Amino acid sequence: MTKIIKNISEIIDQYETFILDQWGVMHDGFRGYPHAINAVKKIVSKKKKLIIISNTAKRKINSQDNLKDLGFDKNHFIEIMTSGEMIWQELANSIENYGKNLTNCFHIYDFTKKDGLDFRKGLDKFNFVSNVKVANFILASTPYANSEPLDYVPILKEALDLNLIMFCANPDFVTTEIKNKKNVFCMGTIADLYQHMGGKVIILGKPAKEIYIEATKKLSNFELSSLLAIGDSLEHDIKGAKNFGIDSILIANGIHKEVFEKGPKLGLDTLKNSKKLLIKPTYLCENFSF
Repeated sequence: MTKIIKNISEIIDQYETFILDQWGVMHDGFRGYPHAINAVKKIVSKKKKLIIISNTAKRKINSQDNLKDLGFDKNHFIEIMTSGEMIWQELANSIENYGKNLTNCFHIYDFTKKDGLDFRKGLDKFNFVSNVKVANFILASTPYANSEPLDYVPILKEALDLNLIMFCANPDFVTTEIKNKKNVFCMGTIADLYQHMGGKVIILGKPAKEIYIEATKKLSNFELSSLLAIGDSLEHDIKGAKNFGIDSILIANGIHKEVFEKGPKLGLDTLKNSKKLLIKPTYLCENFSF
């Protein structure tokens, strides 16, 4: 049974390490939530450990540097791991595990932002091509500006004909950011579409177990029961926690906010009637607060 709690202070003594999602839990993409900034400080004051695991196409260092602008102290976290970092490391160090002569990369990213080009730094062994027909694999980072999921179907059809493998740097389906009265989609939506078309996709971010293993390497002799994951996505944060074998908190005031508008209990009842809640969080909390 999922237990509804008012804040983190109710269960703080039961865990030693807290694994935090970012968007919808710590910040809205532009600024940190005051209650989250305070919660981080309170948890650290209790001599507990904090880790960030984030589904973002950004490298680890970029996410770390961004914390100050969001109102957080990066020194409060013993590790920060991103899905983008996991994919970058895989491409840089283990690309040969996926086939021979994987040198031509068709890179999907938002040309209006510099994040995509920043991601390429250190990947000099690849040729970044502008035509998917001459590519050996796809790197899916961020959606093109002003695009919709259906816009990618022609590219994906060509990729499928060529049997191209896709490396997805951000497995999230949507963000908490609202545009034209709906959530902005992420590359996870495109990767999911490619998979349903029959394409092969590599995902190393949440809910894959690999990112949790990597993020907890700095912990020594820990028990899984001492870890608690906090996130707002059932498909990624809560499922990821379950895959790793740890407890979790679902933040109601996040990506599933509309479900919980009539209250936590009614929201949970709604989710219980949906296929989504095959993964149940240990706790439900309105916000990441203390």
